[in-house]
Amino acid sequence: MVTPAARQVSIWWWAFGYFAAYAPYSALTKALSDGKLGPKVPGNSILPLSTLSSFLAMVLFLLATGWWKSAGRRQVGSWQVPFPTRWTALSGLCGATILTTTTLAYTISGVSIVFMMLLLRGGMLAMAPVVDRLSGRKVQWMSWVATALTLSSLLVTLIGRDESFSLPVIAIIDVTAYLTAYFIRLRFMSKLAKSDSVEVTRRYFVEEQLVSTPAAFVGLMLLALLPTGAREEIRAGFTTVPFSSQAIWAMSIGVLSQGTGIFGALVLLDKRENSFSVPVNRASSLLAGVVATLALWALGVGKTLDWREAVGAGLVISAIGVLSIPTLFKKKTPAI
Repeated sequence: MVTPAARQVSIWWWAFGYFAAYAPYSALTKALSDGKLGPKVPGNSILPLSTLSSFLAMVLFLLATGWWKSAGRRQVGSWQVPFPTRWTALSGLCGATILTTTTLAYTISGVSIVFMMLLLRGGMLAMAPVVDRLSGRKVQWMSWVATALTLSSLLVTLIGRDESFSLPVIAIIDVTAYLTAYFIRLRFMSKLAKSDSVEVTRRYFVEEQLVSTPAAFVGLMLLALLPTGAREEIRAGFTTVPFSSQAIWAMSIGVLSQGTGIFGALVLLDKRENSFSVPVNRASSLLAGVVATLALWALGVGKTLDWREAVGAGLVISAIGVLSIPTLFKKKTPAI
């Protein structure tokens, strides 16, 4: 049964929460990895402590809201413990990949926050109608318009940019892994979670959350043991960063990252088609990136917006307007 309080929450409140968490998250990540908050901390070294903090924030959120009760159960000895299904576990692994690649995206030297955001968001926007078609969902006209506007913001940002087609190899790998994980995750969400049943959607959300951050943390521990170039940086994230003056920043990044994971997922789980929920999700984070960039510039620790990025942000605002106006004339649907 959906309570009256739940009925009052809309996708736009989740989008605001996503924006409010994403702006400081991206700004702190960029500033810490660029050495603007004291000694420079490489992106791979930020991940262990930030991921652990994300996990703790996730547990506290599920306990505080009571949502953990929505998860499926499995008997373990004399205890019944929350346990994901095969499909929510796979979706959670995709979430772990997204969590890691998003943080790394803002630590790549020579590439701006907004530019990386546009690459990640543009790719996801392009795949949203494809996922809807594969899932047999009808795409509304305003979703097509919003998708076109937001994709246009990406194209405007690429015009005349020298670095647009000469990204570092790590950036190409990061974007590819991010988009692949999101494609699989959106397919699972469309098939299993976008439902009129609040309980079905919430169960999917909780079970996915139970897997994503723990999987990301275990993955980092395994990577720290491998003979790779990034091994030393990841190992430092376990052995050095937690005992340094930068620990508080890495922990803050983790908590804010989990906030983006929670609110971002709730936006995507809206029962409407992906071509509606994805632009809402992407526009919120893109505007947060603009705010983060301007905040770093105002504090004297970053560059101001490129004019193309400013025009792109304007197109995103237009997309939000197209998506929001029609909903004012529709009956509100139950929220998660």
